[in-house]
Amino acid sequence: MLRDALLITVCAGLFTIGCSSVDTALDQSSTSAGAGGSGSASTSSSTAASTGAGGSSGDGGSAPFVLGCDAAAPATTTISCVESYKPGPGGGHGADQLPGILAGPPHGGGKKGGSLDVLSLGTDGEIVVGFGGNAIADGEGPDLIVFENAFWAGGNPMYPFKELAQISVSEDGATWTAFPCKQDALPYDGCAGWHPVYSNPDNDISPSDPVAAGGDVFDLATIGVKKARFVKIVDLHNTTGSDETAGFDLDAVAVIHPVALASE
Repeated sequence: MLRDALLITVCAGLFTIGCSSVDTALDQSSTSAGAGGSGSASTSSSTAASTGAGGSSGDGGSAPFVLGCDAAAPATTTISCVESYKPGPGGGHGADQLPGILAGPPHGGGKKGGSLDVLSLGTDGEIVVGFGGNAIADGEGPDLIVFENAFWAGGNPMYPFKELAQISVSEDGATWTAFPCKQDALPYDGCAGWHPVYSNPDNDISPSDPVAAGGDVFDLATIGVKKARFVKIVDLHNTTGSDETAGFDLDAVAVIHPVALASE
């Protein structure tokens, strides 16, 4: 669920101030805010999604967003392409701004607030992202960081406002290896979506710094993978949220140990 940085905390409970919705139905032009149904739309690398990125509803001024990751594209260490996207029910916020909304560093809000610069996957939604001409290599320590917009209620780490997702990686986009994700209780080891994010374009914290950037770190060695070109993020049945803000809210992914595809 999309969360504003503004929070109202009462005893053990909390209320969040929601943001206005945007129409993000895929395979059609964007229309008025909050329009579109609750059913999910599925896309693949062979389809194009028409979006209204960067403008007001229905302005029709932007080029269509085409799914797919080109290995010959410039190499990046943050998301540069979306190979596939299947939003779940209640998701879609930010889809009219793909792929740009996921590109570059995260927009971390720290331990007391979450970013609004996100793509909401919806309940059980999923996305596959890539890094142009780069893959992720297994190096010393963590190899990638996934950034959601989690925060700590009242700044207390024992009360994370989280929406969990399972992370899988693949070298060819066909065979996937998942990180085991412990969902039942803190700590949610192996899951994405429960650590606050501190890296932000307005500060000097590198999104590839596993100590300072925040987010959830993943080490390929823990699943026996040497390198991976794609990262798949699957929402773990987060049903909270409304107006297309349900599910895991993806802000960014950063590669700590990149390797050029051309060098493989």
